[in-house]
Amino acid sequence: MMLQPAPLSGPQLRDIHLPPEPSWWPPAPGWWALLVLLLVLSVLAIGWWRRRRRALRQRREVLGELEWIAQRHRRDGDAAALAGALHQLLRRVARQHDARAAQQRGDAWRQTLARVPVDAATLQQLLALEQQLYRPPAVFDHAVSVAAVRTWLQLALKPERWKPATEHADA
Repeated sequence: MMLQPAPLSGPQLRDIHLPPEPSWWPPAPGWWALLVLLLVLSVLAIGWWRRRRRALRQRREVLGELEWIAQRHRRDGDAAALAGALHQLLRRVARQHDARAAQQRGDAWRQTLARVPVDAATLQQLLALEQQLYRPPAVFDHAVSVAAVRTWLQLALKPERWKPATEHADA
C-alpha cells in the first residue's frame, strides 16, 4: 500500500517572481544633468569656435590688406599714399579696442599704440607715419614702416595682448 502525502495545511507557496527590468525611459536625473551639461558645453564650444574663426578671418583680411598696400606702393612709388594707407589701417584696428582712436593725436595716439606691447623702435616708426602725412616727400623708409605696422597689427589683432587703457586727457 502506498502512502498518500497528507494534505498541507497553510498557504500555498509559489515561486519567487522578480520585478520587471527598469525602463530606459525616462532616464534617471543624473542622465538629464549630464545631457544639460553636454548641451551647455557644446553651445560654449561652438561660440568659442565661431569667435576664433572670425578673429582668424579678420587677421587674414587685415594682413592681406597690408600686403596689398605694400604691393601698390611697389608699383606706384607714392610714399604719401603709403603713409596714409598704413596710418588709416592702424587707426581702424585701434578703433576696435578704443573708440576714441579715430580722433586721437599726439600723446593720446601714442598711448593707444603703446597699449600693444611693441618695442620702442617700432612705436617710433608707427608715430612717424602720422608725421609723414603732413610733410613734403622726404626720406621715408618704406620697408621699415611696413614691417613696423605688420608687427603691431599681428599683436593688435589678438585682443588678449592689449594692455588696459590708462586714463589720460584727450581734449
